Formats: sequence, structure tokens, C-alpha cells
Amino acid sequence: MQNGSVTALHIARIKGTPSDQVNTAVALSGHGIEGDRSCNPDNTRQVLVMDQETLTSFDLQAGQVKENITTAGIDLSQTQAGQVLFVGDDVTLELVGPCIACGKMNAIREGLLDDIQGQRGMLAVVINGGTINIGDSVRIEP
Repeated sequence: MQNGSVTALHIARIKGTPSDQVNTAVALSGHGIEGDRSCNPDNTRQVLVMDQETLTSFDLQAGQVKENITTAGIDLSQTQAGQVLFVGDDVTLELVGPCIACGKMNAIREGLLDDIQGQRGMLAVVINGGTINIGDSVRIEP
């Protein structure tokens, strides 16, 4: 089991615009993060989780690759679809697979698309909703 914490939260309200950094986010069961453009029960890309360690290794800031939840202490490259991410006391997310890097990565920095491929975090759906705060504990169980 891996243990870590939430270091940043972001809500992407409108496609093509920067995400809003927030201190608290509400995960809605079966939908996603309240207010986020990916909050939709038909979407299997409801939440993007990214680890701070990978962002740091690419000299990126939290939220820059459009993740909703940034963590520390969890190696997301070692996770796989079907695993459950527990956030705080109430929220559970089921990992559905890696987020494939897209051309928007090169808008951040030329060459980032190729460099970050396979390391852009994990997509998830919300199983049990609740409030997520910066500093909340995060753990992954098989």
C-alpha cells in the first residue's frame, strides 16, 4: 500500500483556459469534481490525478498538465486500472488508466509531449464522493 497526501487541487471549468487552483473540491459520486468541465456521469475521464514528484522532475507546476488532484508520496507510474485511491476520510476513486499525453503538452514546453508520455498521471472515476482538501491523506490499495 502506498501513502501520501494531496498537495494541490485544480478545477478546469472551461476548455482551453487555465485551471483554477482551489483549497477544497467536492467529488460527486459517479460524476467527478463539482464545477469541472469533466464532471459527467458518462465520462470515464472524470478526474486526473498527478504526482508532484513527476511534475518536479519535468520542472512543472501543479495544475500545469490540467490535473485535478496533485499528490505527494504516491508513485502513480506504479498503479494500474482497477486500483482504488482513497482521499481523506470519505472519497474513493477508481483508477481507469493512464492519461495519454496530447499535443497541449508542447504548448507548455516544446518536446514535453514526447518526454512526459506514460507519466501524465492516472484518470479516475468517483466511486464515493465527498470533500477533498489540500493536506488530506491519500492511499492506494490493490
